[in-house]
Amino acid sequence: MRAPRGLTHRAAFVGSLVLTLLATAPVAHAGGERPAGHDGSLVLVGGALKDDNTEVYGEIIDRAGGAGARIGVITAASVPESQDPDAADPDRCSNSACNGAYYSALFKKHGAADARWIPVDLDHVANADSDAVVAQVNSMTGFFFGGGDQYRYVQTLLRGPRQKDSKVLAAIRAKLAHGAVVAGSSAGAQIASGPDMVSGGESYAGLRDGSAPGYFEDPTRLGYIPRGGFGFLRSALIDTHTGVYGREGRACRLAADTGHDRVYALDENTALVVDHPGSTHEQLTVLGPNGAAILDLRHVRVTTSSTGWSLRGARYSYLTDHDRYDARTWRVRPATGKQRLTAADAAPVPANTDVFHSVANSGGIAYSFRRTARALAQSAVQNSATASTFESRPRFDVTFTKPDSFTAWSGDGSTADTLVGLRISIAPR
Repeated sequence: MRAPRGLTHRAAFVGSLVLTLLATAPVAHAGGERPAGHDGSLVLVGGALKDDNTEVYGEIIDRAGGAGARIGVITAASVPESQDPDAADPDRCSNSACNGAYYSALFKKHGAADARWIPVDLDHVANADSDAVVAQVNSMTGFFFGGGDQYRYVQTLLRGPRQKDSKVLAAIRAKLAHGAVVAGSSAGAQIASGPDMVSGGESYAGLRDGSAPGYFEDPTRLGYIPRGGFGFLRSALIDTHTGVYGREGRACRLAADTGHDRVYALDENTALVVDHPGSTHEQLTVLGPNGAAILDLRHVRVTTSSTGWSLRGARYSYLTDHDRYDARTWRVRPATGKQRLTAADAAPVPANTDVFHSVANSGGIAYSFRRTARALAQSAVQNSATASTFESRPRFDVTFTKPDSFTAWSGDGSTADTLVGLRISIAPR
């Protein structure tokens, strides 16, 4: 069976003006409810979760009860059957119903006792307030939100300009509060956000033009929804597909514009597991082959001049498999078995002329933001390195600096796997 296709840019099903008016309402969570339960957990994947990722699927199933796990699959971020021209072809379809069946089969394959589609999507919005569907939700021990477009989750599971919970979402929220696991990939991870959930955009356009509330047909324009998503996780903004699409720039700009001091930026096929979300004991663990970045903006200085926008004083940490993070203390705990790295590379950090993987660079370049950060961490001859954007009107420079407090950790003694506290500045030239 084919992997479900996510929505990569914008969808024509909604008008940006209407959404902007909706998004600019005063921020308040649905119905005044508390942000999230203290007993459940989240498993948030940065997108492109592979069928054979037994570590992540196994984690979700274990947290849902192991062999007795019953997973409710929600795929309302996908287009509904009525909008899928390939709906009748099981090998080509990519709509909410066939994606729900796809993930249900995968969870059963990985060991869940049961996994079923929760039939809520743009064709079945009323089902989100159906007592029969609520009963289905209440029979589940865990939930998985699929990818696509996170605004479809707002449309289907939240109600009105104040974004009150539908009955189905209220039931899922209650299950989370009483110990259930809520997982999601790509849009399914984004929707866990609290206020100012990103709705789209690319790093360069975001740095050049700033962010704006709303949802825009222009896929490069940095937009956000002030009321946010479901508010399961509020200790930081969330971004996804970070390494593949070079989203560190847009994450920094959106956080600075909206007054957030932290971003969790998730790589593909890798999960950020959150224990006790919303509590003072919130703990995060990375699971998977890639990693998750933590952008710390507590001490940034932002200025705008005739040449453009700049940011100084951000801190960048990158966590890999089994690294842990305490949200309250902002402390990284590298995984057992990793050792502190002594920089030994005598070669200069390679040039990087496309730090955010620009879509305009058809020739492509594999030397991204993270790779420059790792090369600097391993360098014995440089304490700073500068990479630049592919676009040049203006060109933005990203400067990486190793402060005295910076540390890198390695599993093999030579490769910088985990980075803690690299200083980042972004400025036009």
